Amino acid sequence: MSDGRLPRLAEIPAFTDYIAQGWDSPARTPGLVPGAAEAAAAHRDRLAAALPGRTVVVAAGHAPTRSNDTAYDFRVDSDFYWLTGCAAENAIVVVRDGAATLYLPPPARPGEPGFFSDAAYGELWVGPSPSLAEWAAALGADVLLLPGYPGTPAGALTGDDAELRRTLAELRMIKDEWEVAQLREAVDRTVEGFSAVAAELPAAIRAGGERWLQGTFDRYARTHGNGPGYASIVGSGPHAPTLHWVRCDGPVLPGELLLLDMGVETRSHYTADVTRTIPASGAFTPAQRQVHDLVERAHRAGLAEVAPGRPFTAFHHAAMEVIARGLHDWGLLPVSVDEALSADGQHHRRYLVCGIGHHLGLDVHDCAQSRYEAYQGAAMEPGMVLTVEPGLYFHAHDLTVPPELRGIGVRIEDDLLVTAGGAENLSAALPITASGLENWTKERTS
Repeated sequence: MSDGRLPRLAEIPAFTDYIAQGWDSPARTPGLVPGAAEAAAAHRDRLAAALPGRTVVVAAGHAPTRSNDTAYDFRVDSDFYWLTGCAAENAIVVVRDGAATLYLPPPARPGEPGFFSDAAYGELWVGPSPSLAEWAAALGADVLLLPGYPGTPAGALTGDDAELRRTLAELRMIKDEWEVAQLREAVDRTVEGFSAVAAELPAAIRAGGERWLQGTFDRYARTHGNGPGYASIVGSGPHAPTLHWVRCDGPVLPGELLLLDMGVETRSHYTADVTRTIPASGAFTPAQRQVHDLVERAHRAGLAEVAPGRPFTAFHHAAMEVIARGLHDWGLLPVSVDEALSADGQHHRRYLVCGIGHHLGLDVHDCAQSRYEAYQGAAMEPGMVLTVEPGLYFHAHDLTVPPELRGIGVRIEDDLLVTAGGAENLSAALPITASGLENWTKERTS
């Protein structure tokens, strides 16, 4: 007689025999982004040239636990994807002299116990899974079962090795044509996402607030890509000066500025990173426009410095000088402009403590493991993709700021491709002037 306990399905022969039968064969072709495998092969060749004769091992990673037995969505390790074009969780790649061997977890199909009992790999839980042969054909690489992985080869560099991560970061600074195409798509989709958000401004003001707009963009990003490339920032009024306002739990206030820092991550995992600050009501107040115009001048000064052969820090210094002079003209600096801009001063940074640009690619802050000499201390080269994003952040509780400026935060951020002749602004479809943003906002809310 049963004691009331639920039966363990895997221990019931009648059930296991029955569930193993009567299944058709679904399509299981890996859903690779076109060109990803070919790009990855070229990337491995570049790695081989940088580390000749070395064997490297990189893991795809796994989704962290959200709570108890639930996990966050999996996002593949960027270096692993750059080398393979594959986004399989818990996979490992071994690369030597440009050749790759992938070790993947085995799919659990009909007739195998895990088919119905393994929530991580059973097809009843996760859907049809490609075979190792299908992965190999799609990726152009050898693919073996993960349980047969023999261990790290002698002399290998693992994915946690600082030298390997540095080497990969510096290689990833120069984007090839396929990568540039992915970033163009990311930026184009992001521009469309901004329009979708602006169209929802009246609804957000009525109810829903910042979260409504954050959800609007994130839904758009999820529909047209993997999702947002980072936590979307939607800051209304006094929230706009908070650099990483990702809580997005406040109202959208009419008459106040709305800072939107958002980026779509494509299905190839490349992300955009764009910021505009718009008037929720459709028109800047005089004080808001004063701040925006100064940030715009700084932004244009920074954009003008993006070109091959120029120091990576050139756009930073150009934008900062405009900011410092503007703040001095407003009487907000306790020292001269020269003193503020000196290494021992930096008083203007009270209102702009963050950096104003970074590499962009598979990571929103791409190539972060690079050496200083290869990043901030290097010259810009064709194929680099970077952001320029000056701003001014006057917190509502900052008593050094006149009352009419408190609670105003403005940032303008564009994504630029360094070319042989200068730079291309990939996000130029969005206006940057105050009047242009007013018209753009009104067109989408009318």
